[in-house]
Amino acid sequence: MSRNRSTFQHLFSQRTVAVGLTLGTVLTGAAIAAAGDFPITTQQRSTAQQVASAGVPLSELAPNAPDSYTVKRGDTLWDISKIFLRSPWRWPELWGMNMDQIRNPHLIYPGQVLFLEKSGGRARLRLGQDDVPSNTVRLSPRVRGSALDGDAIPSIPFNLIEPFLNEAVIFETNELALAPRIVATQEGRVLLSRGDTAYVRGETGGNTSFRIFREPKVLKDPGTGEILGYEAVYVGSTEAVRPGESRTGADGKPEIIPATFSVTSIRQEANVGDRLAPVPPREFSNYAPHAPASPMAGQIVSLYGDALTAGQNQIVALNRGARDGVERGHVLALWRAGDRVIDKTDPSRPTIKLPDERHGMLFVFRVFDRMSYALILSVKDPVKPGDRFTQP
Repeated sequence: MSRNRSTFQHLFSQRTVAVGLTLGTVLTGAAIAAAGDFPITTQQRSTAQQVASAGVPLSELAPNAPDSYTVKRGDTLWDISKIFLRSPWRWPELWGMNMDQIRNPHLIYPGQVLFLEKSGGRARLRLGQDDVPSNTVRLSPRVRGSALDGDAIPSIPFNLIEPFLNEAVIFETNELALAPRIVATQEGRVLLSRGDTAYVRGETGGNTSFRIFREPKVLKDPGTGEILGYEAVYVGSTEAVRPGESRTGADGKPEIIPATFSVTSIRQEANVGDRLAPVPPREFSNYAPHAPASPMAGQIVSLYGDALTAGQNQIVALNRGARDGVERGHVLALWRAGDRVIDKTDPSRPTIKLPDERHGMLFVFRVFDRMSYALILSVKDPVKPGDRFTQP
């Protein structure tokens, strides 16, 4: 932990702009104070300086990369990456980010100006001010602390993945089979909508907020047939109103009183037999797009929802997860399998297989142990289960 904080402190001191902003992650006041408690070793300082001065080869720049760019509201790191780079996933190198030490990207904000510097056959971005008047008072470099980073631009459009951060869930085992379940409805209704009452049996563990799921779908590896997980169908959310109890009835026999829940939101109508799972903490980390550090290959297991094929901005499940080195923020290349055709130029007319072609990009936003979810950033042809991916 001390090494991480020391590296943060050094990067802050190296990257402060005239008005006191930095390219480092904005910290709360408490975190800044904590970072100052650890000395910076010579090795740590040397490593940070090397990372901060790396940049990318000029050959990696986009043909029309501008000398400067003013960040606009609605921009994302991916959008800006494409403006400056042929390979947008190399954004961390352009910034000189140390991905081993800093998990979040350098936060930048609408109105800030990015300058592209070229020297020694490499290119780097710096953050600065454009057309600063000569009589401007320049403040001493300092880190500005902030508890919230709501105005910082995200890695990708957050609205595309926000609904899936809690709704798209892969369970390692079929644990929903033992989860609390809806056993009855108010006035014997067949389907439940928002505001309706549901009666639930099962151990809630003291939780009050739950997601409602339907029978999970088994997800198997396209190549081996191994069961990788169980994808639950999200139905809605519900809140506990009264706990259940067991008591002795008037006839002296045990009497079971189920817990009372109120349906608070609905994606599709709930019914008896649906299962409940606690609502997990929300994930708001904004991870920079980056390529895997080592070679990676796998296949798409399924498309989220009922579609047979998927396109841009849709969600797919991958047969690789944390145990395979997959991280949030990983950018992966999509490949289209080459067709099998008859070589009509050969008298024997053999069947040949054309080479696979790369035709899209994925952005991993949620990682489980053996699987992960990814957003299709771009694609030329429809994506289907069994399609393969690699590092870009």
